[in-house]
Amino acid sequence: MGNCISSKKYRPRSEAGPPSPTEEENVANGSRDVVDFGQIAGYSNLYIFTYEDLKLATNDFCSDQVLGVGGFGLVYKGIIDDNIRPGFEDTIIAVKKLNPEGFQGDKEWLAEVYYLGQLDHPNLVKLIGYCCEEEHRLLVYEYMPFGSLEKHLFRRSSTTMPWSTRIRIALDAAKGLAFLHGAEKPIIYRDFKASNILIDAEFNGKLSDFGLAKEGPVGDKTHVSTRVMGTYGYAAPEYILTGHLTARSDVYGFGVLLMELLIGRKVVDYSKPSKQRNLVEWARPLLIRSNKLFRIIDPRMSSQYSKKELEKVARLAYDCINQNSKLRPAMSEVVNVLDGVLKNEEGIQMESLETAAPLS
Repeated sequence: MGNCISSKKYRPRSEAGPPSPTEEENVANGSRDVVDFGQIAGYSNLYIFTYEDLKLATNDFCSDQVLGVGGFGLVYKGIIDDNIRPGFEDTIIAVKKLNPEGFQGDKEWLAEVYYLGQLDHPNLVKLIGYCCEEEHRLLVYEYMPFGSLEKHLFRRSSTTMPWSTRIRIALDAAKGLAFLHGAEKPIIYRDFKASNILIDAEFNGKLSDFGLAKEGPVGDKTHVSTRVMGTYGYAAPEYILTGHLTARSDVYGFGVLLMELLIGRKVVDYSKPSKQRNLVEWARPLLIRSNKLFRIIDPRMSSQYSKKELEKVARLAYDCINQNSKLRPAMSEVVNVLDGVLKNEEGIQMESLETAAPLS
């Protein structure tokens, strides 16, 4: 990647005009006319940045600052300081810049602000602010220094994420989903996958990318009908077949992630023999057969887990990807199971340390 020349010119942000009475409806419906979320109740914590602010923060969107790329566009590392926003404490940020030619557009940008702008939870990535200026659409997030779970889980290396770390991040992600499903207006995440779980400086997992999120059914409704969106391999079979979306659709995706954590393989891998390319089809029947289970577990985690707790997690994954969505557990139940597994594993580790420690 090349070098960029830094520009220190500062231009104060322009003030947005008053909101229209229907702005919140426009946000939900994906209208591109909404600019000032700060005027809507629940969004006053968001900062409005100009395009010039974010050019300065990212060194003119320098290629050296690129953190990654997705359907939305490029993501840049940057810093907001007193030179850019007087009185603003120095803060490292991640700036997601919408690519007008990309897979996602205004509707996904608005959904991201709409949901993350009003939600606050330790296991959701924090949205700091946004830019909606002329044709420019950018989002500003807290910086997650350890990147995505996908990067750590599937890197080609003899070293790997320890068993206890995998369970802890799975628990973090489960807590994030349970929070969304239990909100006053339930939210279906709809794009749950390893690349959308980001890891902070303390190695906590947080859900990111809410561009495909959807408000769930309320009252007597059992589902919402919508165009099928998401990532191949993670999407629930009933959603693919009917377009009927429920919170249990997210549970299926979570079960797929648990399988990836257990086995250390991507849900779809065309480098594998034909019978093993689809992880769910190949491995699901083996999850509840102890004699088979231990043959498919990621060998890089050898001896890091207790047999009993591993079998609990495998059974949980098996239940989450049940073809019958009504038989899948709620995410609150998933949280309880993983919390118990993590505590039991930590207890076993403590006992091992105490046994190994010399007598005083």
